[in-house]
Amino acid sequence: MPGDRYRRGAHTVLELKYHFVWKTKYSYKVLRGDVALRLRELIRPICTEKGMAVVKGNIRPHHIHLLVNAPAYLSPAKRAHYLKGRRSDRLQRECPELRKRYGGSPLWSKGYFCATVGAVTEKQVQDSIENQTDENGSFQVWDETREKNDESSGEEG
Repeated sequence: MPGDRYRRGAHTVLELKYHFVWKTKYSYKVLRGDVALRLRELIRPICTEKGMAVVKGNIRPHHIHLLVNAPAYLSPAKRAHYLKGRRSDRLQRECPELRKRYGGSPLWSKGYFCATVGAVTEKQVQDSIENQTDENGSFQVWDETREKNDESSGEEG
């Protein structure tokens, strides 16, 4: 259904959004004007081809922010690879000022930032897990952080 925020599969309903940030090598402020517009034009088709959708994006002079909705079968590392991918080569071929600045070496720094984004907060998920009930009361919720703190302080659960 158009406008549906969830992806649906044979046995799944999901929404996976990731915030990606990556920067230019040496933080050169080269993503301006026509270069930034061309980069945006290059990112959109690769997202469509790989089943990703750009929810929101912002190209700054030396880094890029993208909020991407993506399928479950793509790992965050694979998504970053597709997003950064061959855009550097293509941009340098089309933009002489980039070719002059980078001399054919990669436009992007090696790393990137990625964080998941969701409709619920971590606290809401923790509360939901905590408040699950079992008819027999035979299952207990555990908290890894609390157990580690209790062990280090000598307390018992």
